[in-house]
Amino acid sequence: MKFKLLEEFKEFAVKGNMIDIAIGVIIGAAFNKVVNTLVKEVLMPPLSFMTDGTNWENKEFILREAVLIDGTAKLEQIAIGYGKLIEAGIDFIIIAFTVFLVVKMMNSMKKKAEDPKNRTVATPKNIELMNKTNELLEKQNEYLMKMLSKDK
Repeated sequence: MKFKLLEEFKEFAVKGNMIDIAIGVIIGAAFNKVVNTLVKEVLMPPLSFMTDGTNWENKEFILREAVLIDGTAKLEQIAIGYGKLIEAGIDFIIIAFTVFLVVKMMNSMKKKAEDPKNRTVATPKNIELMNKTNELLEKQNEYLMKMLSKDK
């Protein structure tokens, strides 16, 4: 049983799935830094400026104030931090829009690559073979139609 699991893992790793996942995680982490910087350093300052210097990260709706007795907090403040929610929403919109653009670009490239008439992009072998098979079937059908029309 142990060896079968080890063999399955080896097959998984060799097929490239594990490497693809690792690359995705690394790129995702780097992209996260870019998005955080874009939101905190580029988008939030103008939003703060338009709202008279409001720091959105620290905006919160206080449900209960902290209770201090002799300088020690007996009851901590309870608050809903909606400013962080706004920042997270902006993060999400940026990430969703970027992923949309990347997928759109990849689909466009895939469509060009799968077009057998487009010679500017190398057509994958499976698409090339399917195209040749289709052409042969069309020729065969034309030939059969000619043969059937001669028989009548």
